[in-house]
Amino acid sequence: MEPTVALEFLTHSRGAELREAQQAAANAYRGYRRSVSPHPTDNLVEVVTGDSIIERIETIEEAAESEVLRFDSPPYHTHGSPNPIEIENLGQGVEYRVVYSRSAVQNAAYYAVNIQPSTAAGERARILPTVPVKLTVFDRRLAIVSMSFVEAEVNDSLLLVHPSSLLSALAGLFETSWRAALPMHLGERVPSALSPIHRRIVELLATGVTDDTIAELLGVSRRTLSRHLEQLNSRAGSVTRFQMALHAARNGWI
Repeated sequence: MEPTVALEFLTHSRGAELREAQQAAANAYRGYRRSVSPHPTDNLVEVVTGDSIIERIETIEEAAESEVLRFDSPPYHTHGSPNPIEIENLGQGVEYRVVYSRSAVQNAAYYAVNIQPSTAAGERARILPTVPVKLTVFDRRLAIVSMSFVEAEVNDSLLLVHPSSLLSALAGLFETSWRAALPMHLGERVPSALSPIHRRIVELLATGVTDDTIAELLGVSRRTLSRHLEQLNSRAGSVTRFQMALHAARNGWI
C-alpha cells in the first residue's frame, strides 16, 4: 500500500480507538460517582432568570408538603404582594417558620398584606436586625436563594439548590439563626382580656422597631400609641419599656 494512504488509514483507526476509550473512561467515572454519591454533582445548583422566576417560585411552594423555612428580606420578586399559597398551605398543615429582617417588618405595606395575614394564619415568625441571605427551604429537599439589594440591581436571578451538602448547610444556617432570633408572635399565656390592638403592639414591641414605625403599621397617631403603651404598662405594673419586656418574658406573653 502506498505509505501516505496507509498512514492516513492508521491515523483514523487509532483516533476512533482513542475516542472509544475516552467515552468508556467517562462512563466508568460517572458510574463510580453514582456508586459513592446517589446525587449527580453536575446539577446541584440551577440558575433561574427573567420572567420564569415568579412562576418557578409559585410552582415549588405549591408543592410543599410538610415544612417551609424562610429568611424574609427585601427586595421581592413578587414586589411584596400577598402570598395566598402560604395561607393555603398553612391551612393544609404545612409548617412555616420565617425569620424576618427588621427592614421587612418596617415596610408598612408589606406588613399589612403579607406578614400579618401569614402570622394570623399560623406562621411561626421571628425577627433579626438582618438575615444572612435571602433563602427559602422546602421540605429540606430544595432551596431557593435570591439576590440581595445590590446583586438584584445587576442580576435579577435566583438559585435553586438541590439535595447536597450545600442544601444541608443552608438548612443548618436557618436553624442557627432561628434560635438567635426574637419571637414576633405572642405566647399561649398572654392575657385573654388583652385587646387586639394591645396584642399587636406587644408583638411589634418584640421586633425592636421604633414607636414611629409601630404607629405607622397600626395606622394610629403617636399620641394614640402612647396612650395604649400607658395602658399596657398599667396592666404589666411596669414603668419603662424594659420592665414591660421583662414582664412579658417572665409571664410567657412572647
